Amino acid sequence: MALRQALAQRLFRWGRDERLPVVLTQRRIFILPTGAGLLYAVVLCAMLTGAINYNLSLGHALVFLLAGLGLVAMVHTFRNLLGLRIAPGRAEPVFAGDTAHFTLHVENPWRHARRALELAIGRNPPVALDVPAGERASVALPCAAPRRGRLEPGRVTLASRYPLGLFRAWSYPHPPLSCLVYPKPLAAPLPPAAPAREAAGRRGNGGQEDFSGLRERQPNDSPRHIAWKAVARDFAHRPLLIKQFDGGAAEALWLDWQATPPHADTETRLSLLAGWVLAAEREQCRYGLRLPGRVIAPECGPSHRDACLEALALHA
Repeated sequence: MALRQALAQRLFRWGRDERLPVVLTQRRIFILPTGAGLLYAVVLCAMLTGAINYNLSLGHALVFLLAGLGLVAMVHTFRNLLGLRIAPGRAEPVFAGDTAHFTLHVENPWRHARRALELAIGRNPPVALDVPAGERASVALPCAAPRRGRLEPGRVTLASRYPLGLFRAWSYPHPPLSCLVYPKPLAAPLPPAAPAREAAGRRGNGGQEDFSGLRERQPNDSPRHIAWKAVARDFAHRPLLIKQFDGGAAEALWLDWQATPPHADTETRLSLLAGWVLAAEREQCRYGLRLPGRVIAPECGPSHRDACLEALALHA
């Protein structure tokens, strides 16, 4: 077993490539004839046998010409991968059961284009890519995300049959790719319990009673508080303004682990909380999240939503 692992590490580079970009050198590229290439060789052998049997000089010349063409095709297929530089891109989070897309940047530093490259993760269908000479191209590789958590797809298969399809050259780069997979949300109404009120009498931006002025909009501010009339007076030169209020008590909805059905399993409860997070965000509520061992304070906005979903995805 140790010998097999050592051989696999030597030949296929099972470990992750920490040095970026990943450069495809001669030792990282493998090449073998395809089915069409084997048939091509068998046909050449038959033609050579006939040329020898009937003493055909032109037959010998044709066989050697076609054999030379096959060898040139092998060199070009190998060179189509040689020297490519591969770097990982950012993968957007997805929900469990969806398909994640991992971005790869393929750079071609040489003065000839790379044609008909095939990139794939695992057994997913390959994606074709052409990289012009001296340029860089990006490709998004699909990968199924069946479970929540941190998805690491593993090695990438980069292959080519260009130009004649007689040979297949391939390599197994393993850049550090990862994607966050949120729990699959369950459509459910928000908890029926009344929202918890923060301490009354606390003055500042959280109240909703007395108008106190305007300020520039921040990313987490609710669109409901935008002062559209003030913005409309000089829309081209004025930033979005937010109404500020003093007094009153700000309401915060708590999405609590204890509010989920106690008889449900962990994944179901996390999926229910994910559905509540999305529902609260759609209704533009200020909401917090309580999980065993972690509490996220009430807030609203896309960044707060992503923080809550990330906590659900990584919950042990």
